[in-house]
Amino acid sequence: MLKLKRAYEKPSPDDGERILVDRLWPRGLKKEEAHLDDWLKELAPSDELRHWFAHDPERWEEFQQRYIEELEESDNKSPIEELRQKARQGPVTLVFAAKDEEKNNAVVLKKFLEERLGS
Repeated sequence: MLKLKRAYEKPSPDDGERILVDRLWPRGLKKEEAHLDDWLKELAPSDELRHWFAHDPERWEEFQQRYIEELEESDNKSPIEELRQKARQGPVTLVFAAKDEEKNNAVVLKKFLEERLGS
């Protein structure tokens, strides 16, 4: 089971494993306040894609396509598999810093992982 949560929200026991999936550390958040189990920054969008998107809602559709292509072409298949295994064992919360809770990389990553959990 995969969940999403902003890094600035208070952790809760039902979060399960909390994994930061952003390339950059959330601004102003202390590590001890984050209560993270892992930080898989290699699963975040490339710097180039992140800068191009810049959280522009008009680029959302294309951002999703480009990010999924990056995930599929990535040499880092082990972090994807690691997340899939953890999600099969119990709750996993993908933690992100973006203000927009509906249009960010964690939303795309969650969908990507859910589509592949069965395979």
